[in-house]
Amino acid sequence: MEIIDILLAASFWEAAIRIATPLIFGVLGALVCERAGVLNLGIEGIFTAGAMAGWMAVWLGAGLWGGVLVAALAGGFFGLIHAILTVPLGLSQHVSGIGVTLLATSLSYFTYRTALPDVSSPPRIEPFRPLDIPFLSELPFIGQALFSQTAMTMLALVLVFVTGWVLYRTPLGLAIRAVGDNPSSVEAQGLSVYGLRIGAVVVGSSLMALGGAFLTMSAFDAFFFGMINGRGWVCIALTVFASWRPGKALIGALLFGAFDAFQVRLQTEVGAFLPSQVFLMMPYILSIIALIVVARKADYPKALLVPWFKGQR
Repeated sequence: MEIIDILLAASFWEAAIRIATPLIFGVLGALVCERAGVLNLGIEGIFTAGAMAGWMAVWLGAGLWGGVLVAALAGGFFGLIHAILTVPLGLSQHVSGIGVTLLATSLSYFTYRTALPDVSSPPRIEPFRPLDIPFLSELPFIGQALFSQTAMTMLALVLVFVTGWVLYRTPLGLAIRAVGDNPSSVEAQGLSVYGLRIGAVVVGSSLMALGGAFLTMSAFDAFFFGMINGRGWVCIALTVFASWRPGKALIGALLFGAFDAFQVRLQTEVGAFLPSQVFLMMPYILSIIALIVVARKADYPKALLVPWFKGQR
């Protein structure tokens, strides 16, 4: 009964949604990149760059939404590097992505140490506060679980619907999906394959960076080393789990958030009988199982990872 009580508690789902928020940003970004045919393994470093850039911008006085914008621009910058290397130059998407992760992470840490050489603990900022929406926040269960989140969580949820609408209800979305399946047909229509792919990677990378910004500007109030903790790699797996669809991406992120929130509470209940590492593994083990079940039927973009050059047939 204790497990049922945990799952039915509004506080549990409030925590699950909060944990899922950076993953929602990240998986949407990865989804946009991969729909256009480009795998972006730079996501872990882009998360770090977004976290550091957004936090530092706020610390320097840019304001919270100014920090969000700076984080998105930082992500777009590293996305542009990855796009130039992999789209017109046709270099390995795996190698370029790992290189971007190393570059973005190292540059973020270097910038932090250069700006704050004598600081032993990271300076604090005033983060986004939970919203208090009249009437909605007072609703039973859903009011606490959903409508008491911060503005960045609401932004992530809105972006799920915006991304789905753009991809499936607009000519631009059709072109992005087509360039990830059959780029030669897109060129035959007079559209720029390079432009669409580069644009998708830049926009997707900006979304990834917002996941990092959430951690320093909403979940916490400072930037510290190692705070990304593999969330970028989880997003890559969730993209496959979601079959490259925004709605399923939201479900996958929420499931991982629920697994993570559940292990914390379960550890409190029975932690005396099992090592803490067992509980820390649970979200990842359950995610791997879910990925195995779903991935076999995934309808992946046909031109994903396939280099394309102008005039190619």
